[in-house]
Amino acid sequence: MKAKITLLFTFLFVGLNLINAQSNEEDMAALSIMTEYAKAKNYEAAYKPFMELRQRNPKFNRAIYVYGERILDDKIEKSAGADKVAYLNDLLKLWEERATHFASKTPKGEYAAKACQLMYDYKKELNKTDAELYECFDAAYKLDKATFTNPKSLYTYFSLKVDLYDAGSKDAKSLFNKYDDVVEKIEEEVKNYSEKLNKLVEKEDAGTPLTSREKRYKKSYSSYLTAYDKISESVDSKLGKRANCENLIPLYQKDFEEYKNDAIWLKRAVSRMFYKECTDDPLYEKLVKAYDELSPSADTKVFVAGILSKKGKTSEAEAYFKEAYDLETDTFKKAKLANRIGLILKKRGRYGQARGYYRNALKLNPSNGRPHLAIAAMYAASANSCGDTTFNKRAVYWLAADEARKAARVDPTLKKSAAQSAASYTAKAPSKADIFSAANSGQVIKIGCWIGASVTVPSV
Repeated sequence: MKAKITLLFTFLFVGLNLINAQSNEEDMAALSIMTEYAKAKNYEAAYKPFMELRQRNPKFNRAIYVYGERILDDKIEKSAGADKVAYLNDLLKLWEERATHFASKTPKGEYAAKACQLMYDYKKELNKTDAELYECFDAAYKLDKATFTNPKSLYTYFSLKVDLYDAGSKDAKSLFNKYDDVVEKIEEEVKNYSEKLNKLVEKEDAGTPLTSREKRYKKSYSSYLTAYDKISESVDSKLGKRANCENLIPLYQKDFEEYKNDAIWLKRAVSRMFYKECTDDPLYEKLVKAYDELSPSADTKVFVAGILSKKGKTSEAEAYFKEAYDLETDTFKKAKLANRIGLILKKRGRYGQARGYYRNALKLNPSNGRPHLAIAAMYAASANSCGDTTFNKRAVYWLAADEARKAARVDPTLKKSAAQSAASYTAKAPSKADIFSAANSGQVIKIGCWIGASVTVPSV
């Protein structure tokens, strides 16, 4: 009896193994066919094995979802009417299935935002309203902010908020709060990719060639930074005059008593009024003092310094600037702070001090070329006052052009504009004929005043 039972289990075990082996072979074959067709971009031929494998064994391999997305994208692009809607809904379903079967490889915020973006891109076909789409993005953002990083989706999210505000369904307070949320998120991502890019820039500056893998990473980081730079400009442009002083001041005056002990509210109010140049209103000083008393930080010291500087209290302002810079410990924030202080000093005509802070910013965040452009602009603005002869005054533009070229080299977001600036400065510098007439080809010219630098005349 025992022998019969053992024999029966043996047959069952072998049978199951044969079935599993056959099933695995079938699944492997379907996966291989789908993959080969998809890699060749023959998505029409890849569709059948993809659907068969997806339905038969959805847990078999993540490639089902990686290539499946491309296959369905192709179907959506080439279809119309009810067929397009069906494929759109199937792609949304595919992402849900991926999250079910490969949760650890499917970041929640990223894929929720992708689904919202798809519905937004095809809102007419899917009959979606702006309100529905905004709620979709808002839910995705709150679900997993850390992986909601797509630049396009961040812009769409904010753009929908503005459209709803214009339609009268969202108030000004919630609009400005969402603006701050999105801007802070963009800054987080810029910091992330800047720090990664800085390591590669520093390695190149040290004379060490990048590996092929590092070159790919550099291209990727640069691409993301360029995208975030464009989105940042688009977000500001979309907000436009809705956040001008005429709108901000009454809102903050009304809410001040309620939020005067809220450090985050004060920080955002002060920052927005600063960047929108509403600093002449007495409310700005009131907000700054409240913020500094409640939560003194590097930021608050800069704002206080700005007020003191505007009032002509130069020595007090400088003390606050130094205190602000010394207080900040985060490298990326310290670089931003140095750049901000440089900007304030530049506006006040304090070029020498401004350059010092700009150079500190470059040491801390070498992949940000804006300080280079600011220094170049200060050199150009000082050409007439820092040269002792007509030739030497125009020679200052070579220094300006050199700084602009540095910006183009290190910062992917400024490559075009920095190159244009460099060309503009070069055009104002002495020509070959001027150099020939002055008979100083290859000589070193010392530039005085605050610049205190030397420039070598090009050899002709």
